[in-house]
Amino acid sequence: MGGFDGIHFLLLLTSLWCTYGDVCDQKSFGYSSFVCTCSSTKCHTFPEIKSIPANTAAILSSDKKSDRFALRSVPITQGFNNNGNGNGQITVSSNITYQSIIGFGGAITDAAAKNILGVSKDVQDKILESYYSKKGIEYTLGRVPIASTDFSTHSYSYDDIPDDLDLRHFALVTEDLHYKIPVLKRAMNMSSKPVKLFSSPWSSPYWMKTDSSTKGRGFLKGNPGGPYYKAWAKYLIKFLDAYKTNGIEFWGMTAQNEPTDGRLPFFPFQCLGFTAEMQRDFIVSDLGPALHNGGYSDLKLMVLDDDILLLPNWAKTIYGNSTARDYVSGIGVHWYLNSYLPYSRITDTHNVDPSKFILATEACAGSSTFEKNKVELGSWERGEQYSDDIIQDLENWVTGWTDWNIALNISGGPNWVNNNVDSPIIVNTVHNEFYKQPMYYVLGHFSKFLTPGSVRHDMKISNSKVRGVVFSTPEKYYVMVLSNKQESTETVSVLHDNQSLSVTMQPRSINTVMWNI
Repeated sequence: MGGFDGIHFLLLLTSLWCTYGDVCDQKSFGYSSFVCTCSSTKCHTFPEIKSIPANTAAILSSDKKSDRFALRSVPITQGFNNNGNGNGQITVSSNITYQSIIGFGGAITDAAAKNILGVSKDVQDKILESYYSKKGIEYTLGRVPIASTDFSTHSYSYDDIPDDLDLRHFALVTEDLHYKIPVLKRAMNMSSKPVKLFSSPWSSPYWMKTDSSTKGRGFLKGNPGGPYYKAWAKYLIKFLDAYKTNGIEFWGMTAQNEPTDGRLPFFPFQCLGFTAEMQRDFIVSDLGPALHNGGYSDLKLMVLDDDILLLPNWAKTIYGNSTARDYVSGIGVHWYLNSYLPYSRITDTHNVDPSKFILATEACAGSSTFEKNKVELGSWERGEQYSDDIIQDLENWVTGWTDWNIALNISGGPNWVNNNVDSPIIVNTVHNEFYKQPMYYVLGHFSKFLTPGSVRHDMKISNSKVRGVVFSTPEKYYVMVLSNKQESTETVSVLHDNQSLSVTMQPRSINTVMWNI
């Protein structure tokens, strides 16, 4: 080392290839780990990696006990040699590749926008920077509900005039014009990367439905091709037009949020029922032509947008019709039943039509009726729920992952039916501050580094209980994300293209490893 000891050499490297962010102001609320508290004067930001020296890997780690995005470097040596460090081994194959990444992000709901705008302007900026800027985890996806959801303060549509089939009274409302759209614009202006937005409808206006209600078991009146299906397709186009007029354009749209909800008796909040066959016929007769005739032929239309219980049959039904298949770009999946079902259902769906992408479109912790606490500030276990699902999704051809509300209040709302849940960022409007939870940091280990266009490579893990995935990125890095859920320190040797590096992981940690291609 020419007279440098290891510590001085690491400090020299760090000064050359990265800059450090602000420290985490740790706060415990009595759960298994801690949150980082952000206010108008302080907020944890991340180290910015400008470049990585040759023969060096950068490792960023977060763990249950103490660290959030802690940065260190390790040497890369030539030849396959685990140097006697641990028993685990990971072999990366450069020439075996799978899907590419569309992006990672979350939903800008009425509740999220209301919470963000409920604190001072400087704190609002810090929330949005935490998600969209280089100081944060750099989201590249955003989901926007069409009209209200349960995460609104009340149920509403854009046209409540009965049988207004021509939608002459269609109009955006306060929630769009004064909450979601301003927040979206500020978020996108903070991002150094394009943010792809996709929209999702929960319910049509009540007068279009068989039950004359936005909630409960109900379908569109009549049949695909009929006047109410035509009116509903037109309503969706008018939403896209109205947002475009207000400066927001969409990359994609899901045909319906959770179409099975509207098939259940007494469903408590906004929904609209479809079977796979009904959705297929609606796309063929109504929605597909409306998108193309309305100037949205390039919009990425996604089907399902529901749990994987319905796969792969939903895909077979839609893609089995050549006209529907041509209108559809991909399929959206939710995570709520994933812990009860094999993730292989997603791979089976990919195999139905490998030309169609699969995107995880909704997930949240605290949604189960068995969970006593909807918000658990500092829960490391909920962060691990996120990492488990993201890794297994990515292992099964999923192209990105979308969280539910990007910000909720300390009760997990507002929600007009008290269907509260948890969120990676919780806002405390009384104290004009917010809390970055373990879920937020876990998401960042993926979203900040697996940039759009990153390609997954084959990876084999032996003699270790860690899990992970590896990608090559457009920025010419290999990025490996590893989750160690063990209570012990785990060390693995990574073998790749006649090179080796040793990665030591703290107990209950998530780690992002980066090296040059």
